[in-house]
Amino acid sequence: MLTYISIIITAIFINNIVLSQFLGICPFLGVSKKTSSALGMGAAVTFVITLATAVAWLLQTYVLDPLGLQFLQTIVFILVIAFLVQLLEIVIRKIAPGLYQALGVFLPLITTNCAVLGVAILVIQKEFNLLESVVYGLSTSIGFTLALWIFAGIREQLEITETPRALRGVPLALISAGLLAMAFMGFSGIKIG
Repeated sequence: MLTYISIIITAIFINNIVLSQFLGICPFLGVSKKTSSALGMGAAVTFVITLATAVAWLLQTYVLDPLGLQFLQTIVFILVIAFLVQLLEIVIRKIAPGLYQALGVFLPLITTNCAVLGVAILVIQKEFNLLESVVYGLSTSIGFTLALWIFAGIREQLEITETPRALRGVPLALISAGLLAMAFMGFSGIKIG
C-alpha cells in the first residue's frame, strides 16, 4: 500500500510531469488561459495517459518482449496513443461540442504530447507491474491537470491586474510558469517511506 501512496504523491507533486520533468509544455502554455478549458484538457489527457499506459504495458509485456520486438516500442506506443486520441476526439465532439471548440487544435496534439509517450515509456523503464503502471499514469495525469489548472488560474488573475505593458501576455506567462515550477520543486525535499 505504501508503494502506491508513494507513486501517487511522487507523480503528482515531486516529479510533476510538467513542472519537474518539463514534458507536455505545449498544451500547458497553450490551453492555460481559462480554468475551464484547462480542466477539460486535463480530463482528456488523463483519459489518454491512463489508458495508453495500461495498453502500452500490456503490449510491451505480452507482445513486444516475448517476440523480441522491443525496438518497435516507440512506434507501437505512438499508434496506441493516436488511436485513443481519435476515439476521445469523436466522443468529445459528440458529448461536449463547446469543450471541443475550446480545446481546438490542442486536442489532436495530445497525440504528439511528449508527456503521454513519456509516461508510457517510463512505466516500462521503472519496471512497474500493471497496477503500478495504471496508478502512475493516473497520478501523473492528475499532476498534469493540477499544474494546468493552477497555471490557468494564475493567468486569469494576471489578465485582470495591472501589469507593465512589456510583460503582458507571453512574457508574464513564462515568468509565472517558472515560478510555479520552482514552487513545485519545493516538494522534492519531502521524504516518503
